[in-house]
Amino acid sequence: MRIVVKVGTSTLAHATGNLNIRRVEQLCKVLSDMKNAGHEIVLVSSGAIGMGIGKLGLRERPADIPTKQAAAAVGQCELMYTYDKLFSEYHHTVGQILLTGSDIQDPQRQKNFHNTLFRLLELGALPIINENDTVATEEIVIGDNDTLAAVVAQSVSADLLILLSDIEGLYTADPKTDHAAALIHTVPEITDEILRLAGAGGSGLGTGGMATKLRAAQTVTAVGIDMVIANGAKPEVLYRIVDGEAIGTRFIGRKTV
Repeated sequence: MRIVVKVGTSTLAHATGNLNIRRVEQLCKVLSDMKNAGHEIVLVSSGAIGMGIGKLGLRERPADIPTKQAAAAVGQCELMYTYDKLFSEYHHTVGQILLTGSDIQDPQRQKNFHNTLFRLLELGALPIINENDTVATEEIVIGDNDTLAAVVAQSVSADLLILLSDIEGLYTADPKTDHAAALIHTVPEITDEILRLAGAGGSGLGTGGMATKLRAAQTVTAVGIDMVIANGAKPEVLYRIVDGEAIGTRFIGRKTV
């Protein structure tokens, strides 16, 4: 299988913004094992700004663009150093791709991205993709890595997109305020009723939320790609998702004519 895995900031970092070492080590171990089993893996990784916040000693996510970009510049170095070190321990080579909205919207730049990504896979490397937060401004921003992951999954004709977050999946109501809320295991079709379940934003260090995840599901299911939202607290759950177990919420891909 060709699998795109997106990990959110809340999965990679503690609430302090500092790296969750145990979890990231386990994530890299599981993804390496999945590659050893013959799967092609593309990792879309959040966390640059969040890790930069921790390393710079900032108390909260900055509101102004220059400080966000400075945090991203610091955090991206830390993030890729960590990935390179951990994947190397399992004899896998990583390659970094940083994108802006222009790289997705401009046909020639999108083609260049597509060619680079496929060549990395052909060479056996594990591509790690993030938005280029050090230069992205309002005009060229993609906005969130759920959207980016959907674009990547579509670009490489993935078999499956997995979004790992700090939530179990899509619920019938907000589980934080409604104790009767039930996890929805399968979504065969994204209806208006499903979209209304999105609720409000994500974690304090990240930019995503259920609304961005449902938009990602709309994008990939329309081209026949399944998508799963699951809790990334235990990365070994990836094995069970790939085996088809009912983990989190699975959105069924239905290619439209």
